[in-house]
Amino acid sequence: MISFLIRRLVWMAITLWVVFTLSWLLMRFVPGGPLDTERQLEPHVRANIEAKYRLDQPLWKQYTYHLGLTLSGDLGLSFRMGDFSVNEIIAQGFPVSASLGILALTFALTLGLTAGIISAIRRQTVIDVSLMSVATIGIALPNFVIAGIAIIPLCFMLRVLPPAGWGELSNVVLPAFCLGAPYAAYVARLVRTGMLDVLNQDYIRTAYAKGLSSREVIIKHALKGAMLPVASFLGPAIAGILTGSLIVEQIFAIPGLGVHFVKAAILRDYTMAMGMVLVYTTLLYTMNLIVDISYCFFDPRVKLE
Repeated sequence: MISFLIRRLVWMAITLWVVFTLSWLLMRFVPGGPLDTERQLEPHVRANIEAKYRLDQPLWKQYTYHLGLTLSGDLGLSFRMGDFSVNEIIAQGFPVSASLGILALTFALTLGLTAGIISAIRRQTVIDVSLMSVATIGIALPNFVIAGIAIIPLCFMLRVLPPAGWGELSNVVLPAFCLGAPYAAYVARLVRTGMLDVLNQDYIRTAYAKGLSSREVIIKHALKGAMLPVASFLGPAIAGILTGSLIVEQIFAIPGLGVHFVKAAILRDYTMAMGMVLVYTTLLYTMNLIVDISYCFFDPRVKLE
């Protein structure tokens, strides 16, 4: 286990360096820059700003400076929000996106596991067909379409939930549901497939033969074996959910990381975009590592090597 973790952490460091290098080069060579605005800057003002952010230096010096800064844990100052560092902006936005993501993940697992288990137990019945049809629709519809459909009846017709804002629980429910709905659909289909495969195993028949109730067999034995494909899916899914959906946060005016990521890309905010890319990469790699470790819990036959 220790050697496995050490190797994965080394590969994580290499991956972050490669992502940093490629992202840095791509941002420097695409048309436009952080100082390109509709209003032309005075030459001396532009020169002072370039000196502040070291844009007047050769590219290799800029790269080594930003790489060293990042290795020290400092992501630098934002080009467009010069009074704030990237670390401060991420520290403010991440709790918002994480709160939304945790509730969305709760919706996804609760709805997905329930629908998948019921469909597997009621295989080839009206309930099974109905639930899987809804899951297929949920997979086909992106979350911004689900948000647009849900806002009209719930916010403007029935007025039971606010259409935008942040700060109260009622502001989180609808965006969390819209963010988690597609993931719930994937989880439902994966759980159903996994359950149908596990329910035909010998150890399940043995559990029934011992006199265990259907509920005990499903919850204690079958569900654990059916969670392997779900665990594989949840690795990148959790990373995406916790960092916030860019579109959902825009639709519901939520001040999370997604808003800053979109603005950084549009306004060519080099440091902010780099910080967001590294945060996404770190979360994605971390979640995949946790998924690999979780295999040992769901299936004792799995060995980490």
